[in-house]
Amino acid sequence: MSDSWQETITNAKMLRRDLHAHPELGWQEYRTADRIREALSSLNIAWRACAGTGTVAWLNPTGKGPHIALRGDIDALPLTENSQKNWTSQQPGCMHACGHDGHTATLMATAHWLKMQESLLPGPVTLIFQPAEEGGHGAREMIHDGALDGIDVIYGWHNWPAIPFGKLVCPDGIVMSGNGTFELIVNGLGGHASQPELCRDPVLAASAITLNLQQIISRRLPPQQAAVLSVTSIEAPSAPTVIPQQAKIAGSIRVPDKATRETLNRLITEISQQTAISYGVHCEVNIYPRYEATTNHALPALQMREQWQTLFGGDALHTDIRLPIMASEDFSYYLQEIPGAFALIGSDDGPEHQAPCHSPYYDFNDRLIPLVTALFARLCGAPVPEDLSNVGKA
Repeated sequence: MSDSWQETITNAKMLRRDLHAHPELGWQEYRTADRIREALSSLNIAWRACAGTGTVAWLNPTGKGPHIALRGDIDALPLTENSQKNWTSQQPGCMHACGHDGHTATLMATAHWLKMQESLLPGPVTLIFQPAEEGGHGAREMIHDGALDGIDVIYGWHNWPAIPFGKLVCPDGIVMSGNGTFELIVNGLGGHASQPELCRDPVLAASAITLNLQQIISRRLPPQQAAVLSVTSIEAPSAPTVIPQQAKIAGSIRVPDKATRETLNRLITEISQQTAISYGVHCEVNIYPRYEATTNHALPALQMREQWQTLFGGDALHTDIRLPIMASEDFSYYLQEIPGAFALIGSDDGPEHQAPCHSPYYDFNDRLIPLVTALFARLCGAPVPEDLSNVGKA
């Protein structure tokens, strides 16, 4: 078993580095989809295209036990890489800065291993290779195209550089927040900088709106509430002697639930428009909901924690982190439909794997591939090598 296990992990690492060198943005993952489908076909695993560049594959489809789904995301981000790895991105302005290359490779390693153990699986297993997680609502479109049909429970994970290597976080309830973005268009009356009395300055109004929005979290929500509001850009292009006609403000919110989202959206609208009125300008508010909070179901979350501890010891859980993580995940769509759980697993084993997700210096930690492959196998009821003492070695 050890030889076939090592072959599985070695092949997955090679795939991960190939995907890293050839990243593709959401809904453009054509090469990535081809590589996934070619690998599945070579393993004699049935698959179908789903939601365009997504892929759904099946193992032990006639099994009588619970039908388990495992998900990996496949898209990259619009960043220029600076990791200096041998497998660095060959696509200018695009890189796997969040580890989806590693998630995909880990799911493929799981496919490889489960195929060899297929006769031992108690129930069907569906593998979901999902596009467009990074803001593209890929999970929603996969669901619309039938990816969850017949599934009883779903599991997913994300590598997390802020957590020590090999430590798992998988709470009952919220693990990652929901999010949304907003755009405020402040329309004033432009003119000569020497005659401000004849103008209605959108820059001054935008500045006041920005400051007032910062009071929402500190003064309009309970201090126990986990929420974030960040103004991330102000644009008012002009010349040094010209008061512009318009200014634009953009930002993001992070929320634990729909009620908090509704409160923030209402306050953003009220405060922005009322502040604008006090400055003699008009503010148009555009709010864009993105993902809801990723909220685990208790029993699947317990299963993930127990299997992880069985594999890697009673102290393999990370309990020091403050939850929810204020980043967001479209795995939330799956958890709104069926029972499931999503885990964060630490990748920090030293300086090479401490750069945060979405950093140009980030690189996925390949030592996670065998750990999570073993976890997925156990969740599906498949055996793994008894001696996992070297499972995390590069």
